[in-house]
Amino acid sequence: MGETSILNDASGALPQAASETVTIDKWVYGGDGLGRIDGRVILVPFILPGETARVAVGKDIHANLLEVVSPAPERVVPPCPLFTKCGGCHYQHAPYEFQLPRKVEILREQLRRVGKIEYNGEIEIISGPPLAYRNRVQFHVAEGKIGYLEAGSHTLVPVTGDCPIASPKVNQALGIMRERMRDRRFPDFIRTLEIFTNEAEVQINVPETNRPVARSFFAWCESVAALDYATSFGTFRVGPRSFFQVNRFLMERLVDAALEGAEGETALDLYAGVGLFALPLARRFREVHAVEAGSSAVRDLEFNAERAGAAAIRAHRTRVEDFLAQHHSAPEFVLADPPRAGLGKAVVHNLERLAPQRITIVSCDPATLARDLAGLTRYKIRRLILIDLFPQTFHLETIVQLERS
Repeated sequence: MGETSILNDASGALPQAASETVTIDKWVYGGDGLGRIDGRVILVPFILPGETARVAVGKDIHANLLEVVSPAPERVVPPCPLFTKCGGCHYQHAPYEFQLPRKVEILREQLRRVGKIEYNGEIEIISGPPLAYRNRVQFHVAEGKIGYLEAGSHTLVPVTGDCPIASPKVNQALGIMRERMRDRRFPDFIRTLEIFTNEAEVQINVPETNRPVARSFFAWCESVAALDYATSFGTFRVGPRSFFQVNRFLMERLVDAALEGAEGETALDLYAGVGLFALPLARRFREVHAVEAGSSAVRDLEFNAERAGAAAIRAHRTRVEDFLAQHHSAPEFVLADPPRAGLGKAVVHNLERLAPQRITIVSCDPATLARDLAGLTRYKIRRLILIDLFPQTFHLETIVQLERS
């Protein structure tokens, strides 16, 4: 296959860097490949296990990839011309069927290394289409251009065409936004701009700006104030400050797998958001306590529950750790969908104290998941699922069904 050129230039990122040759052993969490030079561990981006590459090595553990000397037979041409430039994707040089088992290996290694959990059981895989899956994308804006930032940098990489992992409607809205940015009415003080869609309507959000943005801007962009997202188990109003799952293909399979076999009298939905799990839980339990700290999300949650006629749902606007500290009766089932920081010591302690029969954790970070599982000493893993909500990236979502020992 010959040598493969890579679009990275090591000279700027690693001054005084020496050129070395390395063979990659494996992928590790974070998107890099791990190799060793004279016993020293280095991490290399945009590489496949088994490949030999010439890299620029400095004092840091991270090396820049200069060229692939011996490409792996699995290597493919990335679908995006900006791959290796923009910091959004990590695995476009690998076929999707190659990415999935490597993510399973990474998950198993994180459980072992961080949580000291030797899990030898099956890790199931749920996957969907590897491209055009994102319903919500945040872009950076600078000097009249819109795009993503380079990895580990504040340098903007303009997106002048479609983003392959974004949904068709996101890409359509992005193209329209590029046209609007040529208009004098476009505020030059916007720093980031988010596009969220249900493939029919579009919501435009401005997470970062140097000055407040007038309401007339959103009207000009034909943005809906709140987006209605329809699923097979309910329609969810999602406000501009509320979190919602971004993979439009796997949302329902995520909920089905997380709630599999759960039914009874009382359930807790921790970090409930707008009610993605609470609404289907209300059909399975007589009483569902949905706990969420974000005021915008709680307003959406209450609206969604009322519209669905889900009288079983009781919304609690408070931090999960505060709610659990005041809760003294054990529910039959707990669903926890924490942010990247995980559950944390206080939540783990109170779950151990309450000792529900079953807990399901939906985690977006395997390291914090491993830490939390290590603290839940009264529980054993009933089922472990990698649901790949973020194809082409190192990010992975895990569903862990736990049962009290």
